[in-house]
Order: sequence, then C-alpha cells, then structure tokens
Amino acid sequence: MTGTIQNRDSFLNQIASQLGRSRISSKVERPTWKFRPQDEVLKDATQDELLEVLAEQCKKIHTTLYQTELKDLPSTLNEVVTNYGGGPIVTWKDERFSKWGLNSLLKTQWPSQDYDVYEWDHTKGSENITKAEKANVGITISEITLAESGTVVLFSDQDKGRTVSFLPATYIALIPKSSLVPRMTQAAQKMREIHEKTGHVASCINFITGPSNSADIELNLVVGVHGPVKASYIVINDL
Repeated sequence: MTGTIQNRDSFLNQIASQLGRSRISSKVERPTWKFRPQDEVLKDATQDELLEVLAEQCKKIHTTLYQTELKDLPSTLNEVVTNYGGGPIVTWKDERFSKWGLNSLLKTQWPSQDYDVYEWDHTKGSENITKAEKANVGITISEITLAESGTVVLFSDQDKGRTVSFLPATYIALIPKSSLVPRMTQAAQKMREIHEKTGHVASCINFITGPSNSADIELNLVVGVHGPVKASYIVINDL
C-alpha cells in the first residue's frame, strides 16, 4: 500500500539539530571494507557440506532433522506428523505443496484419518489465528536456510501467515536443499537481490531456529516457552 509522508523534512531537521549537526541529505556511499571476515565462513562449502553443518547444528538446537528425496516427501511428512500425534494441522497456502506431490496427503489421506487440515485463507481474517492456536502441527517452507545456526527464513504474505510457525504445539519446516546458505551474511545478500529485482519486501521476515526456548533465568535453558515445544526440519533433495 502506498501512503503519504507528512512533515518529514521538519522532523528530520529537528533530529539533526538535536545531534548538533546539519542534516545529511546526500546519498550515503557504502564503504569498501578492506577485510570482510563474514564472507569467509564456509565460503567454499558444497550443498552437501552445508547439509552436514546443518545436521550437526540441529543437535544443539533440539531440532530433529530428516532428509528425503522429493518422491518420498509425502511418506516422510506423514511419519513426522504421526510422531507428533496427528492433527489438527495448519499450513500455508502455497503452490509448492501441490508441486511437491503433497495434495493427496493434505486433502485425502489425512482427512480420512480424521486429521483436520486447514489451509491459510486471508479472506477469513482472525479465523486463521484461531485455527493456528488450536493446531497441533504447523507446516511452512523455508525460503533461505542458514546452515551455521540451523535457522529457517520465512517470508510472510497474505497466503503465508506468521502464526502458522509459532502458535501450533509443534512445527515442521520443509527445507529445499537448494535453499541452504552458510550463514546470515548470504541470507541478507539474497534478500537484497530479491528487493533489487522485484522492488518488493515481504511484509514480515521471520528467522526461526528450532523450537521456542529461553535461558533468561540464570542461563538455564528451557525449551518450549512461548511457541512450538518441538520442531522438525525436513530437507528435500531438489538439486
């Protein structure tokens, strides 16, 4: 949505004045740094090597990692959901579910097992949040996956609600192997490239590293504090 900005100049001038300097209105040039150590981490790692790093990191963030060929994705996903106790299930509305052969599982097999499967529908407003609150399993897709930290990156839009990943009791991220990058450095670069190419930025970008957890109290780690108590990553060999 395009809006209008009112009183911008006077507001920025006031800030500059309080900082004791004149307002900088010229374009800021990006500096050329002599050293960029962030680019060297896992610099030449292959996708298989990045997957090994991700698998090792998942052990540290209390996340179960599965690997599957695309043809076996329905059976693998069914196994994970069954291990979590079945439905209710909430998913994004995403054409990749159909492309990856999951329609039969989502629309026939699970409903026949009395698993309630709800697909995000932006026209239903707050009903989506209610469904996510009551769901046992939330399923989304990672757009970029950070091997170093075991982090999935989610781009929200009208068909990809934010609550699918943090209101259900358990969470499953489908991860295309091609989405693996070394770390945050490459994720930021990819997002910049997307913006420069499309002129669009997702309404919300979530970085999720395993199930919810906190170590705020005397550094004692507690898992499952304010979101899914369990999380699984399913890496799909799409290369």
